[in-house]
Amino acid sequence: MISMFRMAAVAALCLFAAPAFAQHEGTAQFQIRDSDGELNTNFALGPEFGMKLAALQAQMPVGNLKGDVTLYQFYDLNCPYCREAARDVDALVRNDPKLKLVLVPYPVLSVQSVQGALIEVGASKSMTPAQYLDFHKRIYSGRGLIDGPRVLAAAGEFGLDKNKLAAESNTEPTLALLRANADYGTEAKLGVTPAYIIGGVVILGHPGLKPLETVIKAMRTCGKVVC
Repeated sequence: MISMFRMAAVAALCLFAAPAFAQHEGTAQFQIRDSDGELNTNFALGPEFGMKLAALQAQMPVGNLKGDVTLYQFYDLNCPYCREAARDVDALVRNDPKLKLVLVPYPVLSVQSVQGALIEVGASKSMTPAQYLDFHKRIYSGRGLIDGPRVLAAAGEFGLDKNKLAAESNTEPTLALLRANADYGTEAKLGVTPAYIIGGVVILGHPGLKPLETVIKAMRTCGKVVC
């Protein structure tokens, strides 16, 4: 099965133009605090980034597709903070029936992350939003490195043909979609995984469940991340 991902292993270097790192301290344009009370690194995006974000094709909306607030999460399957965030984000969606969450694969940490993301993108074409949310959670359920075969195994548990999915996902067009996500991340300065975008504001790193709920509540109250 590993040989099926040879192209991804070779071409993945194209995605690593803007390396993403673990959470770090930086400038806080808005008074958004992490769960530990520290100011979160955040900044407003230029208006042109909204249209570019909407144009990205490798993104999977879940939750309420007509929700009143949209939260984007850029993540790498092998980012430990993304694994931690996955539990909170899953709870966030399931507890907030009016929230639209858009999962954006951002595989910039390793070749294995690219392999897994290729399968994620392919699998998303055969899943409902609710199924994909469960699938995303299943991928993170075990320990250790997440790569193509591991994501394929999770897809198989949802009834997808693993060999067919691997062949259809491990293609240059699919890789190009992931490269577009990486290029967007470079332009938008998403140098940390996970990274969130809400209301035109980037939140770098995972602030925690309660802080995200607070930001979403503010968006509903005054249309801003902080009222």
